[in-house]
Amino acid sequence: MLDLNDLRIFEKVASLRSFAAAARALELPKSSVSRSVARLEAELGTRLLQRTTRQAVLTEAGMLLKSRCAEMLTRIGEAVDLVSGFSATPRGRLRISAGIGFSVHVLGSVLPQFLEHNPGIEVSLRIGTRSMDLVADGIDVAIHMGPLPDSQLIAGRLGIMQRYLCAAPSYLERRGTPHTLDDLRDHDRIETPSDDQRPRAWLFCNEGGQTVRFEEKPRLTSNDAVTIHRLILNGGGVGVLSAFVCASDLKDGRLVRLLPQWKMPSLEVSVVYPSSRALSPTVRAFIDFLKDSPEMKNVWRNGDQSG
Repeated sequence: MLDLNDLRIFEKVASLRSFAAAARALELPKSSVSRSVARLEAELGTRLLQRTTRQAVLTEAGMLLKSRCAEMLTRIGEAVDLVSGFSATPRGRLRISAGIGFSVHVLGSVLPQFLEHNPGIEVSLRIGTRSMDLVADGIDVAIHMGPLPDSQLIAGRLGIMQRYLCAAPSYLERRGTPHTLDDLRDHDRIETPSDDQRPRAWLFCNEGGQTVRFEEKPRLTSNDAVTIHRLILNGGGVGVLSAFVCASDLKDGRLVRLLPQWKMPSLEVSVVYPSSRALSPTVRAFIDFLKDSPEMKNVWRNGDQSG
């Protein structure tokens, strides 16, 4: 008789194309993952995956099983969520995906309060996951910054986060303070790398409704938001930071907001979860916490007041 847990493990290996990656995602020993897939293949009497030194490649039978397996596991998850919904107490494991900046500066501060209020919940926080295939990745809820891609996901807005052009006092002492957008061309720009060869643009607008696009080659790039924050704090140049990252630095004078007469487009923060699943009490408790708790309301209030 087939073991549903073996099917779940096979689906993860098939999705990630790797036994090692599946083991990390499922928090299991790699040997246990290999044995589970081998047991499933023996039960079915056919090979599902071709193992190579670099990846696991699906056979024709494996591709057929994977296409049915993901849907079946989703339906089982729905049934479990519905049954658990009869319990008024949130409990069990909650798998959250969020970017590193939000994880470090927001979730790192507020998750302890969430866990204190919900003693029956265990949290697995996965940082830096960009995939929006939450079902395949085993994610219950994700925090998404900016516009949402078209998908079969349900999203609810958590708040609007302001973004500010900042520099450290030590940098401004060396290089001077820019007072106009043209002055920025004489300064070292810190930015995330773009997907193409063109520099990532900064958009500015003023109270008169004028919008200016600033597009200058950065001197320093990093794909990590926490590193960019640290580089700006240490005087590496000027850069754009979300309010939840820089609010305390601006308040305490570790950073200076530049060109306050110009505003940058705000960033919408959303909570995202699979549309095919009924919300379990555990997921609902987390979403309600993000929307309504005093800790999170303070996050959005800081964002509104930093400017």
